[in-house]
Amino acid sequence: MSDQLSISAEPRERAGKGASRALRREGRVPAVIYGDKKEAVAIHVEAKALNKLLGTGHFMNSLVQVEVNGEKTRTLPKDVAFDPVTDRPLHVDFFRLAKGAKVQVNIPVVFINEEASPGLKRGGVMNVVRHELDLMCDADHIPDQIEIDVTGLEIGDSIHISSITLPKGAESAITDRDFTIAGVTAPSALKSADDEAEASEEAAEEAEAEGEEGDSED
Repeated sequence: MSDQLSISAEPRERAGKGASRALRREGRVPAVIYGDKKEAVAIHVEAKALNKLLGTGHFMNSLVQVEVNGEKTRTLPKDVAFDPVTDRPLHVDFFRLAKGAKVQVNIPVVFINEEASPGLKRGGVMNVVRHELDLMCDADHIPDQIEIDVTGLEIGDSIHISSITLPKGAESAITDRDFTIAGVTAPSALKSADDEAEASEEAAEEAEAEGEEGDSED
């Protein structure tokens, strides 16, 4: 599970675009805490502290404890708006978590034991359809990543969500289909060789069929 992150915040006394611009000029980032059937709280956080959390690479999949005037609130980041030119964070949404809550998160996929895949050893290529899985997880048990063992996979084999053992407390947020996560495909050189072999085989069968027709005419 990702480590719980924390950040200090201060109440936002004024709303509006002008007030938000003024905060950003002071090195602060406007934010809001909402959810759990409670009133939303407008806050602002230090830009440097926020950038440090963003730099962890798992900010959006981590519990973040936001402290405002000594009161700590357990949250999950839901959205970060960035400046399209400078890529600086402009606003953050923190979702307040209830005790025992389940949250929807995107968890990265990591493939292991590739050396034990006959298909990959033959030169096959891992074609990844989903680099992340959309999961519903217990807020206290959000995994860092989902490891998928590719031992024994041959060329043409696929990995579906139904074949993955997810961590305790986690389940796929997509329940209406058994979607593909990845598959082992033949390399282009092998495909060309297979295509040529298939074409030669078809040509031989056609020639044989023509020969048999000629014999019958005689």
